[in-house]
Amino acid sequence: MKPSPSATGRKISNFVITLFMCGDVMTGRGIDQVLPHPGDPRLHEAYMKDARGYVTIAEAANGPIPRPVGFAWIWGDALVELERAAPDLRLINLETAVTRSDAFQAKGINYRMHPDNLPGLTAAGIDFCSLANNHVLDWGEAGLEETLSTLDRAGIRHAGAGRSLVEAKAPAVLAAGGQGRVLVFSFGATSSGIPGNWAAAADRPGVNLLPDLSERTVRQIGEEVRKVRRPGDIVVASIHWGGNWGYAIPREQTEFAHRLIDEAGVDVIHGHSSHHVKGLEGYRDKPVIYGCGDFLNDYEGISGYEAYRDDLTLMYFVSMDPETGKLVRLRMIPMQIRNFRLNRASEADAHWLGDVLNREGRKLGTRVKLNEDHSLTLQW
Repeated sequence: MKPSPSATGRKISNFVITLFMCGDVMTGRGIDQVLPHPGDPRLHEAYMKDARGYVTIAEAANGPIPRPVGFAWIWGDALVELERAAPDLRLINLETAVTRSDAFQAKGINYRMHPDNLPGLTAAGIDFCSLANNHVLDWGEAGLEETLSTLDRAGIRHAGAGRSLVEAKAPAVLAAGGQGRVLVFSFGATSSGIPGNWAAAADRPGVNLLPDLSERTVRQIGEEVRKVRRPGDIVVASIHWGGNWGYAIPREQTEFAHRLIDEAGVDVIHGHSSHHVKGLEGYRDKPVIYGCGDFLNDYEGISGYEAYRDDLTLMYFVSMDPETGKLVRLRMIPMQIRNFRLNRASEADAHWLGDVLNREGRKLGTRVKLNEDHSLTLQW
């Protein structure tokens, strides 16, 4: 792909690699129930015992949802934006087990999508799923095994969870449109709600769980990066960390992100777990997204955190220079989740998101520019 003008006027090479990234894609529970092959709706939550109840709540808030919807329905206007931007790769955090397993874990909330609904991901051309999160093992080791096998059959690459620690730690190595490679490492932190006993071991399936955010952990990650990195590769660290609500970014997260860039050879920090958009940083010309916000969920009509506007989310298009490993441009498309599908956000909502990012960006040395088409561009 030919380069776009740099947002900061920096010199760039003849080609850039553009990545589409987003936050949590939660296609289980209510969303699974409106897709063509709904799974068993039984839930084991204190709040709701039947996944169809989330459909009822959403319809009460925003009107009827046709059933079944087509596989492309949930992506809505995002498909138009993906076609227009033509990213080299499409990366998501899949926060749902893809399984028929009934071996639910007693952890409060359990997400699963029926494997026959996986075309709900392929409809958007998803290339990669990060799996180091707090829902991938909701239905036990059998559920994880079926998730991995289902993604493999569909040709969707993944990292962050596996049948052993070696598999869970291994990065996905992705070809980027003939312009080079992108290496995606996926990590999870207990601060996001991942149970400590979900950590993969040599002889146990599980997630690639960070022991802590220390310098020692950074050195270990750096060793893993150096084993596979070649000149011209772009290295992404996809990290599930932190709580669901609140804009504050802990100092240990900031220091960890900076060390990954300075010492471990990481080029892009793709952070997620927060249910709403958080601040952005352009640290040493490398993008640090601390929290992408949910991208698809079944939370419509559930009250309690309205001030955070978790119905509003962003499509992140991150353009990197493979020769220098530096950020060329970060363009964001504001979207709204409504009727279990993504809709282009209104002008007022785009302004609202821009104001949030500017408010939080003051602490991080960044601003965003609101463009005529209501997209946002990072300035750092």
